Amino acid sequence: MARDIGDRIKRLIIDRRLPSGAALPTEPELMELLGVSRNSVREALKGLQAMGIVEIRHGFGTYVGPMSMAPMSEGLAFRTVAGHLRGEDSLRQLLELREAVETGLVARLAGRVPAEDLAELDGLVARMEREAGAGAVAAETDREFHAVLYRGLANPLLSEVLDAFWEAFHRVRTDLADATADPRATWRQHQEIVAAVRAGDAVRAEQAVRKHFDNIRQRLRSSGTK
Repeated sequence: MARDIGDRIKRLIIDRRLPSGAALPTEPELMELLGVSRNSVREALKGLQAMGIVEIRHGFGTYVGPMSMAPMSEGLAFRTVAGHLRGEDSLRQLLELREAVETGLVARLAGRVPAEDLAELDGLVARMEREAGAGAVAAETDREFHAVLYRGLANPLLSEVLDAFWEAFHRVRTDLADATADPRATWRQHQEIVAAVRAGDAVRAEQAVRKHFDNIRQRLRSSGTK
């Protein structure tokens, strides 16, 4: 019942072309529009809020939500943790999903990254070099690098999906902490990605990204993680 009402509320948002932040009809109005009880409306709205489709502001009303990829990230993280604890190779599966997407995208970027983004990538690579010298490349530096790299595609949905993949993987890769990692290799791999993209060499760029993921995969294996 709640799911059916939720679908009807989603259809209302679509039909009225309501943007994020727009106010939805009040509970009494939704009750009348949908022909259902107050409790049914509230249950449906709570379900939609969990998915980021609506935002309930107590005392103010209900609004169209941000529709972010946060629920997707949460779902991926939960699925990966649960699978890992059951002895499944869920971390490897998520890694391969990221690799499949990023190797396909980086080839499209070769020779097309704006000069200002290349300059920012150079700065991030320099930061990685300093961090590697101190013992470890920070996860957030890696995250920022990949965000800037694909920013030139001008596709907000794609950026959100990639960030969801990254967030899910890094939230559950606890086993990697015990694996031997070479931070200087990580720095050099990112340096090579930038060099290949700047040179407009799609094949070289794809190989550089694959090498980066191979490094992560080897760390998973060395830690005994499936």
